Amino acid sequence: MKLSKGSSFLLLLFVSIIGLVAGSGCANIVPPLGGPRDTIPPKLLYVTPRDSSKHFNTNKIVFYFDEFIDPKDVRTELIVSPLSKTEPIVDARLRTLTVRIKDTLQPNTTYSLNFGNAIRDVDEGNILKNFTYVFSTGNYLDSMQLSGNVIIANTGKTDSTLIVMLHKKLDDSAVVKEKPRYIARLDTLGRFHFRYLEPGTYALYALKDEGGTRRYLTPSQLFAFSDTPVVIGPNTPSTTLFAYVEPDTTKHVSKSSSGSKNATAPKPEKEKKEDKRLQFQLNLSNGDFDVLDTFKLSFQHPLKEFDSTRIRFTDDNYKDIDTRNYHWKRDSTAKLFIMNYNWPTDTKYHLILAKDFGEDSAGRKLLKTDTVSFHTKKDIDYGEVRVRILNLDLSKKPVLQFVVQDAVKYSFPFRSGKEFRQILFPPGEYELRILYDTNGNGVWDPGQFFGNHRRQPERVVPIKKKLTVKANWDNDVDITL
Repeated sequence: MKLSKGSSFLLLLFVSIIGLVAGSGCANIVPPLGGPRDTIPPKLLYVTPRDSSKHFNTNKIVFYFDEFIDPKDVRTELIVSPLSKTEPIVDARLRTLTVRIKDTLQPNTTYSLNFGNAIRDVDEGNILKNFTYVFSTGNYLDSMQLSGNVIIANTGKTDSTLIVMLHKKLDDSAVVKEKPRYIARLDTLGRFHFRYLEPGTYALYALKDEGGTRRYLTPSQLFAFSDTPVVIGPNTPSTTLFAYVEPDTTKHVSKSSSGSKNATAPKPEKEKKEDKRLQFQLNLSNGDFDVLDTFKLSFQHPLKEFDSTRIRFTDDNYKDIDTRNYHWKRDSTAKLFIMNYNWPTDTKYHLILAKDFGEDSAGRKLLKTDTVSFHTKKDIDYGEVRVRILNLDLSKKPVLQFVVQDAVKYSFPFRSGKEFRQILFPPGEYELRILYDTNGNGVWDPGQFFGNHRRQPERVVPIKKKLTVKANWDNDVDITL
């Protein structure tokens, strides 16, 4: 059948339309690939009431942003200053953030809302850092400031999880019983900055606020205090706080700093209840003793009896070492006993403990005589170390600390010169610190806040340069503090 020109045109048009429809049904719409990643945080378009408002008399604040937001951890990130008794309610919907204030606002007071790292966008989680909103219930905004930093006293490092607090009440009990008036966070460098402060005199503290109580409740909290109240005014100088943890005198860690291994291994808890034997530990590593360490004999429970005459200390041939050349010393817990001796290298010894040499508080003794054999390390197991500190202030009683995994491994006081030299030194990688040993006892001492003898903790300065000691090698380093 022959089609007319008009019919041919209509048929061609129909086939074309069918093809387009079929094609559009099978095709997938693919967004363009690549392009720069969004790194821009949300931007505030406007807020009601406006920022820095005076005569503030509402309980609702609404923020409008330029993109969808997804706030995180608002309860922990948001700081309202002065501190509120009841936390505000925060609600986010699309591009808006609404804050409903539940507290009764104080008259003639400047308030600030710092959102920390809470506000971020939906797509990439870009954070609008330290977004702050300010208002006043009076006819002016307080504008005083205070800045400073917090240092962990025994390491010289920082901890950005601490908070800094300003108390109106100046008596010591306020930091225990009451919440502060103002709070500030630390940045990664340990710095803080209070803004919009009311002029006046405040007690200044810092602490590790793990429970969100904003109070100093236990000696296990990191804590710092200013010796004198801080007067907030137009030119308040910056200040440095030194945080410390008070020692737990109820516990004693018998394992030595060099990483001991048990001469008599402690039993599992079930066996301990049935075991009548006295358990002890020695700070040996695979039967080797580090001549730079002190020889430690430690126990799980305090000893009520310890007779050093019932312990034989002999050479490799079981010949007794002259008792005038060594002596035993007990610590205050009666769990640790130290033997002082001038140890030579590459020498074998035996420690022979009679079964009645000691008895712990539960009446446990050895069931029979126990012998522990050990060997002091060789010269080639050590390297020689020389550390010169060019600008060291000897009047501050400096002590050079060698640190491994945040634990002080060795300490050496500078007595007359600015150079430390040790012919025998264990190989390894060490962090170096300088302790200013105020009381000259050779160890770091924490601060004391309560009581008649308030004192700051002793201070430690970390040295940026690490020292890698190689065995059988001369290891030299020059340091400028």
